[in-house]
Amino acid sequence: MHFLDQAKIYIRSGAGGPGAVSFRREKYVEYGGPDGGNGGKGADIIFEAVAGLNTLIDFRYTQHFKAPRGGHGMGKNRNGAAGKDLVIRVPVGTQIISDEDGETVLADLTEAGQRITLLEGGMGGRGNASYKTSTNRAPRQHQPGIPAEEMWVWLRLKLLADVGLVGMPNAGKSTFINKLSNTKAKVGDYAFTTLRPQLGVVHHKGREFVLADIPGLIAGAADGAGIGDRFLGHIERCRVLVHLIDISSTDPVEAMQVVEEELEAYGHELEGKPRLVALNKIDLVDDELAGEYAKELLKAGAEEVFPISGATGKGLSKLLDAVIEYLPAATVTERPEGEQEELNEKPWSPL
Repeated sequence: MHFLDQAKIYIRSGAGGPGAVSFRREKYVEYGGPDGGNGGKGADIIFEAVAGLNTLIDFRYTQHFKAPRGGHGMGKNRNGAAGKDLVIRVPVGTQIISDEDGETVLADLTEAGQRITLLEGGMGGRGNASYKTSTNRAPRQHQPGIPAEEMWVWLRLKLLADVGLVGMPNAGKSTFINKLSNTKAKVGDYAFTTLRPQLGVVHHKGREFVLADIPGLIAGAADGAGIGDRFLGHIERCRVLVHLIDISSTDPVEAMQVVEEELEAYGHELEGKPRLVALNKIDLVDDELAGEYAKELLKAGAEEVFPISGATGKGLSKLLDAVIEYLPAATVTERPEGEQEELNEKPWSPL
């Protein structure tokens, strides 16, 4: 499935049905009169966050969502049927943003099952029977129903993960996440092998958490260099960041400072998030050199350095112990062994 983290869609609620103008005329029935029913209420546009999705690709092919209008009122005091609400299902972590300025957040769906009514359907119009009074015995007034509401909105997905993985290209992030989870991230000996965010579930000491890997950052990413910083939004909600540094790079200290500067330039409180610095690929050097680089990173501002090898797994247990310390019990789920989620056989649809 292709990854898409933003999409622009058109939504329109249902208009209210018009009221009817009708008069009762039946043979042998005296005292006829107005009997036009009211129109039905138009359908609402409702957004619902559902679990198990991490892309907005379906909204590339379905971009217009129009809720049904309310039914017409009819004679014999029959009211029109209300339109059935249109429920648009989106991944957990989706933000709905106004198209007018591209910044105003209209809704933020952060929990599975969360619903929000973004556009309300119009109220149905009154039929002429509701206008009948002692002095107005044969009214012909009626209401056409409240018009529909419509707008363009942006859907922007910010993945929900407990831990974010950052670093420069070729720092070994894909190997790292593949080692810890069942993710099949692409691994290569060239820059930017990761072109889209990856999610993996990590199990450690009977507990689990979600790890997010984003494409590598280079100097000037905030200004659009490389892939830019557009994917940094996917780690905004993380509780802790793991900064992976390649020990075989020209200058690990400079690599750490480049990423730190890009996080600070991006803002959105990323620069203040807790960070664990991991010196990766120690299997390529001796322990003495790894120790010297770790000391340099500590002098450059790192609070603690974890020498690891994503390829062999050396040092990962200690790093994961430190990660779990930043995760409240509410975000770390314990599952009995052998427990499996039920598979939904019905194909997913945004409607």
